[in-house]
Amino acid sequence: MENEQLLSSLLGEVKGATIHGFADVKVKNIILDSRKVLPGSLFVALRGTQVDGHQFINTATGLGATAILCEELPEIVREDITYIQVEDSAAAMGYIAAAFYGYPSKKVKLVGVTGTNGKTSVATFLFQLFRALGYRCGLLSTVQNQIEDEVIPSTHTTPDAVALNALLAQMASRNCSHVFMEVSSHSVAQHRITGLHFAGGIFTNITHDHLDFHKTFDNYIKAKKGFFDALPKSAFALVNIDDRRGNVMVQNTKARIETYSLQTLAAFKGKIISDTLAGMHMDINNQEVWFRVIGRFNAYNLLAVYGAAVLLGEKEEAVLTELSNLKSPPGRFEQFHSADHIVGIVDYAHTPDALENVLETITHLRQGNEQVVTVVGCGGNRDAEKRPKMAKIACRYSNRVILTSDNPRFEDPMDILDQMRKGVPPLDYKKTTVIEDRHEAILKAGLEAEPGDIILIAGKGHENYQDVKGVKHHFDDKEVLMEVFAKRAGN
Repeated sequence: MENEQLLSSLLGEVKGATIHGFADVKVKNIILDSRKVLPGSLFVALRGTQVDGHQFINTATGLGATAILCEELPEIVREDITYIQVEDSAAAMGYIAAAFYGYPSKKVKLVGVTGTNGKTSVATFLFQLFRALGYRCGLLSTVQNQIEDEVIPSTHTTPDAVALNALLAQMASRNCSHVFMEVSSHSVAQHRITGLHFAGGIFTNITHDHLDFHKTFDNYIKAKKGFFDALPKSAFALVNIDDRRGNVMVQNTKARIETYSLQTLAAFKGKIISDTLAGMHMDINNQEVWFRVIGRFNAYNLLAVYGAAVLLGEKEEAVLTELSNLKSPPGRFEQFHSADHIVGIVDYAHTPDALENVLETITHLRQGNEQVVTVVGCGGNRDAEKRPKMAKIACRYSNRVILTSDNPRFEDPMDILDQMRKGVPPLDYKKTTVIEDRHEAILKAGLEAEPGDIILIAGKGHENYQDVKGVKHHFDDKEVLMEVFAKRAGN
């Protein structure tokens, strides 16, 4: 989307900028990758985790960039180039990108969802709900970005500030009234959401995750809290107060604080009446409703969605009616049934807490002597602390466990599995198998199962690839599960 503007008109919200050169230069686009610079580009020199964009300023100017956003000036400052020197290029880029695309987040009702678990489900449920209520909507999630029925592939939980504002501008131009997005801790820390105007924020829960990036749990909490600290007075902040850090999240927010809970008094209060593989019966604010989605974790997700919809001005009865028809997002407790009555569940659970939530739900849903078989792995180049914990949790709730490869990335899969194996209690050695090949692991689980058994395939959910040494190879847990069921049926 080319959109030529004067540089000076983009700097209104950027604090403490020093301009070297001509401020009224025309900017045709904003570029983060120096290789993609075109004549008239504003090149942003970002300090990334792997590469420092300041190294490529000369490349960018050589390709025709007319302006450079940077924290440090290059050794040679060209007179025909405008340099905007700031304290933090990422934060400044957020404000500039918002201005460049005409502040699109102010043209829609933008609601952000943050927390360790439940972000995708809550954002997707809100998207589905508001479409069912008759609104045109946008979705920004881990699974996919979507404008009405058009799916736009997703590479990060939250895109960079330029891509994000471009997407929001596209949504606004197509008359979307509401946009629902996952807000990751990375996106807050890296200023990807800086400059956006939110109508509301939702907090689901917080447990250990992404410590490879944040280093400490406190830093991780601060990143999540930073989202609520930045909400305006006009917004709502809806928090799960059953999570002991729910109140911490909103202690410095200017937004209107609202709460939801299954355990204590709250503005949006729920109670599970019954929960089976067929569905869940709940009482929400003294109204009984049957839902197609199941599990205690989904009870929290539904409460968050219900609360947000009411806070956005929707009528309670209409919201509950439409919510009762919603299905789980892809790869979130997604159920499949074989001809001989084996239940396969594919779930994205890739943190100890998420895995425990899913397995606890399965435990509560068991009717009799069904065996629970869990196939689980851990991603490479990520928080290694959770690996033994994941294996221990799988053993606690399962009759059999198969530890396998997830997305090893640049690590040796067997090194990851060795770390997972350390969490297996000695009494559970016999029921635990290690199979590096994920395809083989799922086949074994499926072909050895007895009618009535429940197989959980955890960790990848909606993903249709395996990331091995930087290459994404096609791999889909659901496809392999269907292959197993076809073999069982003799097809």
